[in-house]
Amino acid sequence: MEQRGQKPNIVFILSDDQGAWAMGCAGNGEIATPNLDRLAREGMRFDNFFCASPVCSPARASLMTGKIPSQHGVHDWIREGNIGDSAIRYLEGHPTFVETLARDGYVCGLSGKWHLGDNRTPAPGFSFWYAHQTGGSPYYNAPMVRDGKPYIEPGYVTDVITDEALRFLEAQDGGSRPFYLSVNYTAPHSPWIGNHPEEFVRLYDDCPFASCPQEPKHPWTIPNAPWGDDTRANLQGYFAAVTAMDRQIGRILDRLERMGARGDTLVVFMSDNGFSCGRHGFWGKGNGTFPQNMYDSSVKVPALFSHPGRIPQNVVSDALLSAYDFMPTILEYVGLSDVGDSKAERPEAQEERAAALPGKSFFPLLVGRPCDVRDDVVVYDEYGPVRMVRSKEWKYVHRYPYGPHELYDLAGDPGETRNLIDDPLHAETVRRLKAKLDDWFARFADPAVDGSREPVAGAGQIGLAGVRGRGRTAFAPPGK
Repeated sequence: MEQRGQKPNIVFILSDDQGAWAMGCAGNGEIATPNLDRLAREGMRFDNFFCASPVCSPARASLMTGKIPSQHGVHDWIREGNIGDSAIRYLEGHPTFVETLARDGYVCGLSGKWHLGDNRTPAPGFSFWYAHQTGGSPYYNAPMVRDGKPYIEPGYVTDVITDEALRFLEAQDGGSRPFYLSVNYTAPHSPWIGNHPEEFVRLYDDCPFASCPQEPKHPWTIPNAPWGDDTRANLQGYFAAVTAMDRQIGRILDRLERMGARGDTLVVFMSDNGFSCGRHGFWGKGNGTFPQNMYDSSVKVPALFSHPGRIPQNVVSDALLSAYDFMPTILEYVGLSDVGDSKAERPEAQEERAAALPGKSFFPLLVGRPCDVRDDVVVYDEYGPVRMVRSKEWKYVHRYPYGPHELYDLAGDPGETRNLIDDPLHAETVRRLKAKLDDWFARFADPAVDGSREPVAGAGQIGLAGVRGRGRTAFAPPGK
């Protein structure tokens, strides 16, 4: 494929439950990720990239729409409404950047996990659709959808997701239109024991796993976790899942090079949310505890952007960025600026829609130019009634309506071990950060689906939230 003088292709690779720490290029000498390290050398790695919510479905919805959960109404992992007669399109009425790309002439495909409802039907903008029926499953005999038909996939699903992604790429070879491809792995989400090829598990037979300290049990830890108590076997499985996925990412990069398309293609690697394998005394992400947590291990994600010839290589940025910045960045990267159809909407309508989006494009950063992503350098996070504001120095966590709340001095306590919320010396810091939190959510949250008013417990979303649910129960109760 020769340089076509047209808009760049995009390959967006999204892992599932991968901590920002789980890459060699992030300083972890125990985990084998040669292809992610290759991407980091050939582009930019962001050290402070945060999900919009520390659980899969709301985090993914925010990446796709540029909206926070309290705008799009997905507040927990989608437990019901994934497939069948009761399938729900949770993002209906919330345009995604893929729809914009498709209108601009892109051929758009998805291979892997969608987990935003109605997994059988291609989401708007996609013409190629190979999807997981739900969101999580064993790695062998996974429930998948191919050509609109549900079936059980006997092969190792990480490999099969890659095979389908390569099928999409082959169809674009020599084509005249730019393409967008989402490669959404289920790795390294549980299960870990007995679910991954032995060649990858054996790599970690002698690993001390010093990168995953098993700290004293957190008092809010969720009991009876589905992965059981064999810590070492689970660590081997988690690391094996990452390394097996990394090998498949190498297949995608190699195919782009053989097509002659690598120089025309932006490759992005990210995870939906972070993950703790024992740090802070729990395994999991935001719903690894109840009440839900906002530790950096849960909210910080890996983020790699590579486009040879356009993005500077082997650069690490410490800019504070969020999933809600992703959509405006992608659209600016390809020369677009709004979720709406710029050819059809009146200019004032576009301005109104853009004003409602909380994120800002960090495109200048990607091409090596100075960039003030936001005037007040903080990021925000939410998980139902739990909200966070974080700067490079401080983190404040507020739980509606009664707490408990948290304050961490990240400069002096990067491990978030000392909660200073009741320290009178920091009362003014608490007041200032809470004011920022209140102001920001008052500006962007939609009262119709505001998460602070929803009983989100981390056990899954079973219907539409807020007024869209028409009084029906929308969230599973704790412990379910």
